[in-house]
Amino acid sequence: MSHRKVQAIARETMNVAQQSIYPGQHLTAVRDLCEETMLSLGADSFWYWGIGAFVFCGKDTTLSVPGKNYETADRTIASDDIITIDLSPQKDGIWGDFARTIIIEGGEPLQNSKSTQNAEWREGILAEEQLHTIIVSVARPEMTFEELHARMNAYVVELGFENIDFLGNLGHSIERNSADRVYIEPGNTRRLGETELFTFEPHIKRPDGEYGYKHENIYQFHGSTLAAI
Repeated sequence: MSHRKVQAIARETMNVAQQSIYPGQHLTAVRDLCEETMLSLGADSFWYWGIGAFVFCGKDTTLSVPGKNYETADRTIASDDIITIDLSPQKDGIWGDFARTIIIEGGEPLQNSKSTQNAEWREGILAEEQLHTIIVSVARPEMTFEELHARMNAYVVELGFENIDFLGNLGHSIERNSADRVYIEPGNTRRLGETELFTFEPHIKRPDGEYGYKHENIYQFHGSTLAAI
């Protein structure tokens, strides 16, 4: 089992969630759906605190909490709502890591969240997409994690948002042991090319906004070119 295959499990699970979410659905049901789907697709466990899906909706999308403190909220999805889902499948010790922002509008899940009529939500989703385009253009193997953090955090601000991760980082290396992760954060002078795989997962909001946005991929260098797996 490769990281690419485990990531495919996460991606397909997100597709299932995006097609299946409905108003009145409890967030625990969304989490159960995601976890059961990942297991049915071949995952054998969940690497991040044993939780396969971190699910938030509405204004709770701004919440950033350590995995050990996460509890799925006692909330149901509204007919117009914003949901963030962060998936952590594992197979034979190999990780996937994948997050997206899903929009419910007029009682239906949008298959393309960018098509939302809510201007605030659309701006956040487009900003996430733009950040992922930018990282591919600026990241190089010789760059340090610290340098990448400074560059990308500056772009977050330039786009009119703020980084709301509870530790302030923008991603981490992919390992077999959670304690071995290194982060896209100040002070990390390790070079990107020394790590086989790493995530980019900006959790952002407008400084005066009420909603948060997530979009996460695992990245790998092919020579000097960065690409999502």
